[in-house]
Amino acid sequence: MEIQTIILAAGKGSRMKSDLPKVVHQLAGKPLVQHVIDSCQLMGATHAHLVVGHGADLVKHSVKGGAVEGKHIELSFSLQEEQLGTGHAVKMAFDNLKDDSPTLILYGDVPLIHHETLAELVDVYNNNPTGIALMTCDLDDPTGYGRIVRNDNGEVTGIVEHKDSTEAQKSINEINTGILCCNSTSLKDWIGRLKNDNAQGEFYLTDIIAMAVDDGNKVETAQPNNLYEIEGINTLKQLADLERVWQRTLADQLMDKGVTLRDPNRFDLRGKLTCEAGVIIDINCIIEGDVVLKKNVRIDSNVTLINSTIGENSHVKANTIIEDSLVESNCGVGPFARIRPGTHLHNKAQVGNFVEIKKVTLGEGSKAGHLSYLGDAEIGKNVNIGAGTITCNYDGANKHKTIIKDGAFIGSDSQLVAPIIIGANVTIGAGTTVASDVNDNALCISRVKQKHIDGWNRPVKK
Repeated sequence: MEIQTIILAAGKGSRMKSDLPKVVHQLAGKPLVQHVIDSCQLMGATHAHLVVGHGADLVKHSVKGGAVEGKHIELSFSLQEEQLGTGHAVKMAFDNLKDDSPTLILYGDVPLIHHETLAELVDVYNNNPTGIALMTCDLDDPTGYGRIVRNDNGEVTGIVEHKDSTEAQKSINEINTGILCCNSTSLKDWIGRLKNDNAQGEFYLTDIIAMAVDDGNKVETAQPNNLYEIEGINTLKQLADLERVWQRTLADQLMDKGVTLRDPNRFDLRGKLTCEAGVIIDINCIIEGDVVLKKNVRIDSNVTLINSTIGENSHVKANTIIEDSLVESNCGVGPFARIRPGTHLHNKAQVGNFVEIKKVTLGEGSKAGHLSYLGDAEIGKNVNIGAGTITCNYDGANKHKTIIKDGAFIGSDSQLVAPIIIGANVTIGAGTTVASDVNDNALCISRVKQKHIDGWNRPVKK
């Protein structure tokens, strides 16, 4: 069964106090509206029709469809130039909407609706394909929300807005979330009959509920498993609050799978994290993109991991950043290390404090202990990189490669001027500038001869 979705994403979001369109603001590292698209995709929707308005081009460039976990979704965009209400916004998508197809209506500023919840709503629709499946929710304090009005038989008859409700209706706790599913052909008919004879002069999507009932159709309801799924975002404070709710939810899911989080309230996942058994993560760690932590990995405090894999039994120490890199098993990285894109640390490699590495292969058992920069280098096994070593890889126009073969010892404060090859088991004396290749098993020293001047008098202030 082909399922379509209409996602309303045209609002400016004035209360966000930002030039960005509201739906482009990020939660857990993704635009709000992308969360909705992803849920649709995982639920099995084949098309998502986005109604855009304010900052339309930015919204278009901020989202993506395509294939995820074997499921494919196509995106289309419709422009709502005038903001004439939710009913009008839905109508803007009609040119892209296939007839006689189950259609979900969702909101780009309600980001955390689960795909399982959407699937349950579609199931409700499938049992009532001529009517409407409506997502509702029971709130302890429903102030400000539209109430679900039912007859004596418990059947939905309409929605009444809070400002228009009677005292009896204000006591109703079941509220409208705005999320619904119905047949696209019926939807076009109902939307086409909407009136805007109200104080705001807008076409309200909620009016189709009573319209459907008057036509003899049933309105069946479903409810989300979690309240946060239907929470909308209108202010930066609401965005921050929902971020913390979602991060705690993600943290709980990880702990249920066996990950030790020293403090789940001080953890941020802004992408996908895959963990094996025995993983320990300390406080204030940020995970971005696609990160894999193998068995018994230990991540200390204040670490940032971006699109990287950390191998078994490896230890990432405090205040380290690892981006777009592979760290194999039994490695140690940090503290205060920066591992930049394109780096591959082989088994038992060690990178110490204040070492920056970019696009480097560091061989098995090799060490760069402290205070070094290694860029565009291929480093063999059991190499020792002394403190203060620099691979001089950039000539002002082009990058050049440094090759250091197995067993080499690079003394402290050495400069390796690329392109250059350091042979196997070479020793580079401390303070050496190496500007040409060094053969295997050689000692290389380029220090200026040391001088002593006896009786030297230091300058003094006049």
